[in-house]
Parts: sequence; structure tokens; C-alpha cells
Amino acid sequence: MDFSFTLIGFLVGFIVGMTGVGGGSLMTPILVLGFGIQPAIAVGTDLLYASITKSGGVFVHHKHGNIQWPIVIHLSIGSIPASLCSILVIKHLDESGINYDNLIMLTLSIALILTALLLLSRNHLHKISKKEKFDAIRALHRRYRKPVTIFSGVMIGILVTLSSVGAGVIGAAALFFLYPRLKAIQIVATDLAHAIPITAIAGLGHAHIGTVNYILLGSLLVGSLPGIYLGSHFGSFLPDKIMRPVLAVMLLIIGIRLLF
Repeated sequence: MDFSFTLIGFLVGFIVGMTGVGGGSLMTPILVLGFGIQPAIAVGTDLLYASITKSGGVFVHHKHGNIQWPIVIHLSIGSIPASLCSILVIKHLDESGINYDNLIMLTLSIALILTALLLLSRNHLHKISKKEKFDAIRALHRRYRKPVTIFSGVMIGILVTLSSVGAGVIGAAALFFLYPRLKAIQIVATDLAHAIPITAIAGLGHAHIGTVNYILLGSLLVGSLPGIYLGSHFGSFLPDKIMRPVLAVMLLIIGIRLLF
């Protein structure tokens, strides 16, 4: 077990606990850029890491009735088949001897840039979605809410499987627009409940292909669990309006770096 990976797990877990931003946005780029881990292995390992570290939060949110399970089902109808299809594509490329690292890097960079932009504009976008002058638009998207939710699941499933990013901020942003009447805690809880099965399925798919490093996974978990616990308590002392922009700018820089 490498202590440096345990330390990284602790730091990422601390930031996740403090800000609520998905670990995939941070962990995969750090593994790829900081440690030279092959992109496919970084993504596959991070997916299983995410499914394990997020599991505890679902039980708490379910106990408090925050999770909107029908929405989770609609998202999963789109995301699970999309994730399985993405795994099949990766497996086909792998068996054909085609290097798909560039595909993963491109998807990862786009997902990080999109995550950063959504973090920077999250509050503003949420306010816009609730304005009364958007009643006509709201009525329209209420009519097509179910198919659009399923389609959102498809896009999230592809992004998550290829980059390990998308089940957090991007998923929450989609839910904010589709279900503006829900409370923020319900959005977060529902997004989290959907993130666990999709990251688990995508992670197991990567494990089947052979793109999961279990020693690395164990090292990350040893550090991340106490990191998340401490970060969730420390986060109340730091203003969200400072932490999110700083994190967003960092993700934007990393995304652009990966793109080029």
C-alpha cells in the first residue's frame, strides 16, 4: 500500500466532505497528471472508489426521506444501458488493440470544464429556473420531463463510464432545471442515490475489462474515509461562496490542461 495514494485519498475525501463536489472531478485528474496512471485504470479505479465512498450518504438521506426514488429510476433507465454500452465499446477497442486513452482524456477534459462552468454558475442558473417569467418553459419541460430525465441519464452514464465525472455536479445541475420545485437537499440526495449504482456498474465493467487497480483502490479508501468525515465537519467553517469558485477555477485549469 502506497502512503502517497492514501494521502491523496485523504485530501480528496476532505475536499469532497467540505464542498460536496464529486471525487471523480479531482481524483482521476490527480492520478493521471500527478502520478502518471493510465487514464483507463484511473477511471476504473476511481469509479469503484466513488461507489464505495458515497454509499453511506444514501442511507442517511433515505432515512430522512430526501431521495426522490422515481427520479432515480428514470435516470437509471437511461444511464445503466448507456454505461453498459460504453463498457462494450471500451472492451471492443481493447480487444482490437486500439488505444482508447485519448477518448478517455477528451471525455474527461470536457466533463471537467463543464463541471467547472456549472459550479461557477450554479446559484445563478438555479434562480433562473425558478423565475415566474419562465412558466411557459417550465410547463413545456414538465410535459417532457420524463423523457428528458431519461436522456439526461444516458448522457450521465456515458460521461461517468468514460471519465468517472458527471454523476455529481452535472447530474445535480440537470435535476435543478428539470425539478426546480425540489429542495436543494432533495436534489443532492437524489443525485447521490443515482450516482452509486451507475458508478458501481461502470466500475465493475472496468474491473471485467481489467482496468481497475485494487491495491490503488485500497490505498485511496484508507485515506478518503477519514478525510470525508473530517471535511464534512470542517466545511461549516468555510463559506461556500469562496470554496466553490476556487474549486471551479482549479477544475477548469485541469480540464484545459488535459484537453491540450
